[in-house]
Amino acid sequence: MPTPSGKNPVPKAVPKLNRFFNFGLAKEKDYFLENLAILLTSGLDIASAIHSIKAEIRSKKLIAAIDFLEEEIQGGSFLWKALEDTDLVPPHIIFLIRLGEETGRLPENLRIVASQQQKDRELKSKVRSAMIYPVIVFSLTLVIGTGISWFVLPRLAKIFSELRIKLPIITRITIFIGSFLGHYGALVVPIVIVVFAVSVYILFFYSKTRYLGQSILFSVPGIKKLIQEIELARFGYVLGNLLDAGLLVTRSLDSLHQATVVRRYQKFYLHLRDSIEEGKSFHEGFTNYPKISKLIPTPVQQMIISGVESGRLSETLIKIGEIFDKKADTTTKNMAIILEPILLVIVWLGVIAVALSVILPIYSLLGGINKS
Repeated sequence: MPTPSGKNPVPKAVPKLNRFFNFGLAKEKDYFLENLAILLTSGLDIASAIHSIKAEIRSKKLIAAIDFLEEEIQGGSFLWKALEDTDLVPPHIIFLIRLGEETGRLPENLRIVASQQQKDRELKSKVRSAMIYPVIVFSLTLVIGTGISWFVLPRLAKIFSELRIKLPIITRITIFIGSFLGHYGALVVPIVIVVFAVSVYILFFYSKTRYLGQSILFSVPGIKKLIQEIELARFGYVLGNLLDAGLLVTRSLDSLHQATVVRRYQKFYLHLRDSIEEGKSFHEGFTNYPKISKLIPTPVQQMIISGVESGRLSETLIKIGEIFDKKADTTTKNMAIILEPILLVIVWLGVIAVALSVILPIYSLLGGINKS
């Protein structure tokens, strides 16, 4: 609509919080949602509650998003609609907030939202804590091994090549590696690092191809077990809380599909949603999905079916979430205990290989001197 001056108004920029700006904001966003729930419960209106919370926020990006929320709500917009425009929370959370506004249960649903986000952060933390130790040890091993191969082995290769003795196979391999890196290390090492970094990004982070990395992880017994337990914990908590809040089963499953990044479970949740939309039961949805027991163990399927039959599905799902949350915590601790000696053996083998490649020629040289 034109302004009195005859010009069209400039569209207002929406302060989007994309995935890059979301990094490091998890605690402040949880603080925002938790306190919003508390203030709304105390009887404060949404606009006043948001204004009160903003004073404690430090992130400029989050403050800009909250300013936008204030302006939109004062202009008559719903909270869920304003949140949807800012990308402050994921879509399945938007559904829950929208349902709360439509049913008058917004404070209760906001508490569920804050609890879900905290639980999801805890589940992700379990994965990081399970992987951080082996990643650090493996990275240090690669750095030290590269340093030895690049700077030490070329000098050893030069010394050994001047010895007129028959060298052991392990020493000849060491000489080859040392000579190669001595000539081409400045080119090869950066290329290998870049290729490795790009491969890790493509396999585990890029959204269109990370299912390949997930397939690799699913082939590793211990990691496969941890992923399954974490996904079952998320399955129980998210689906159980959404159903308890009054969301339809199909909408809850669609939200669950958006909440997970593991492609195998995403496909299963879509299958289960479509199956229920067609009027089929959970039991039929489980039965018709190939190799379902690899994703949802048979005892868990029976618990869900019993929960449906008894009318206590949401309670059953939340209980499943609690059970597998504890199991994931135990698996995480056990993985660290198991991986530690394995990594130490790998490092030990590398040290022994370098030591033997140096010591064996010396023994051969001393043996030749004694014979003469």
